[in-house]
Amino acid sequence: MIPRYTSPEMAALWSAETKFATWLEIELLAAEAQARLGRIPEEAARRLRERARVPSVARIEELEERETRHDVVAFLRVVGETVGEDARYLHLGLGSADVVDTALSVLMVRAADLIAAQLERVRRALASLARTHRATVMAGRTHGVHAEPITFGLKAALWYAEAGRAVERLRRAREVIRVGKLSGEVGTFAHTPPEVEAYVCERLGLQPAPISSQILQRDRHAEYLAHCAVVAGTLEKIATEIRTLQRTEVREVEEPFAERQTGSSAMPHKRNPIISERVAGLARVVRGYAVAALEDMALWGERDLTQSSVERVIVPDATTVLEYMARKLAGVLEGLRVYPEQMRANLERTGGLVYSHRVLLALIEKGLSREEAYRTVQSAAMAAWEGRGRFRDLLRGAGVLSDAEVDACFDPRPSLRHVDEIFRRVGLDGAAAAETPSREEHSARAGAREEGQR
Repeated sequence: MIPRYTSPEMAALWSAETKFATWLEIELLAAEAQARLGRIPEEAARRLRERARVPSVARIEELEERETRHDVVAFLRVVGETVGEDARYLHLGLGSADVVDTALSVLMVRAADLIAAQLERVRRALASLARTHRATVMAGRTHGVHAEPITFGLKAALWYAEAGRAVERLRRAREVIRVGKLSGEVGTFAHTPPEVEAYVCERLGLQPAPISSQILQRDRHAEYLAHCAVVAGTLEKIATEIRTLQRTEVREVEEPFAERQTGSSAMPHKRNPIISERVAGLARVVRGYAVAALEDMALWGERDLTQSSVERVIVPDATTVLEYMARKLAGVLEGLRVYPEQMRANLERTGGLVYSHRVLLALIEKGLSREEAYRTVQSAAMAAWEGRGRFRDLLRGAGVLSDAEVDACFDPRPSLRHVDEIFRRVGLDGAAAAETPSREEHSARAGAREEGQR
C-alpha cells in the first residue's frame, strides 16, 4: 500500500524485515523441536539460535532476482552464511510453504490486532457521542426525507452497536487464521513429524491446522478478508452519513477542520468532509480484495501458485487500508462538530409534518376509521407540502381535534420516551438517564454546546 494510507505500525508489520525475521523464528523453532526429538544435535539448535541472523534484506532480494528465482531458497542461503556448517540443520524436512504460510498467519493475526485497536477507538468515540447527545433531538430520515424525530445520540448508539459487531468480526477473522502448518510438501508429514508442527505453533500462539495440503486452505484467508470487507462497510456507512449531514443545506454535523487547513485551491470558503470521503472510497478497495481472496480458494491438487502472487498484494494492502480507515474515522468522530440548533431547525422546517403518525393515531382514538384518519392527515400534509397552509392550522380546520389535542401531537417527547431503554439494550446506560427536554430547555442546552464548539 502507498505510504499515504499506511500507518507506521502497519508499515513495520508488512516490511520485508519483519517477514524474514518471522521466517527465521519459525526455522529456529523447528530446529529446537527437532533437537528435542533427537533428530539434530541440541548444540546445533542452540548455536543456530545464538548466531542465525538476517544480515541483509537487499542481499536476499538480489539473490532471488539474480539466481534462485525463489525467495525461501535465497533467504536460507543468506541466513546460512551467518551460521556456517550448522546451516544444514535449517529447514530440515520442511517445505517452503511450511515457513511462508505459517509466517503469514502470524502476521495476519497481528494485523487483526492492530485493526481491532483502532476499531475500539471508534467505539469509544461513538459511545461518547451517544451519551452526550442522548437527548439532542433531530429529524430521522428515510429515503432521504424527514420521517419522525430521533436523537443524534440514538444515531451514534446505532453505529456503536454495529462497531461492536465489527470488533467481533475481527475476532473471528483472527481466530480463523490463527493456524500454522509444518506438514511438508503435500501435508503428510513425510519428513517431519507432527510434534515439530505442534511445538512451533504453540510458541507462535497458533493452532496446528488439523489437516493441510502443501498449504493452509484458502477458505481461511477468504473468510478473513470477507470479514475485513464487512468491517470496511460499517466504517463506510458511518462516514457516508457524516458526509450527508455535513451538506450545506443540512449542516447538522461537521468533520474537524484545522486552523490552517484548506478545503479548495480555488474556493477559500470550502470545508469539505474529505476524511469521510476517503474512508468511503477506500471501502471499495477492501471489498475488491475480498473478491480476489475468494478467487484464490480453488487451486490445482495439493497446491498451485495462482494464489501466491495475489496474496502478496491483497493481504498487506487490505489490512493496511482497513487499519487506516478505522484510525482516520476515529479521529473524525473524536473531533466531530455537532450543531443541535441546526438539527432542531431542520426538524421544524416542514412545519411539523414529522408528527403525522401521532396525528393519525389521535384521530383514530377519536373514533375515525384508519382509512378516514389517514385521508384527513394526508390531505393536510400534502397541502402543507405545496404551501397551501400550515400543517397544524390545516389539522385544526378539519375540526376533529381540539387545539390542545393538536398541540399535544407536536411534542417530540412521547416519541422518544424509550430512548433510555434502547441505550440499556445497547450497553450505553452507564451515564445517567437524560429526560428528553422541552423545546426551551433543548434550545438553551444546544446554544451552550454550540457556543462551546465555536
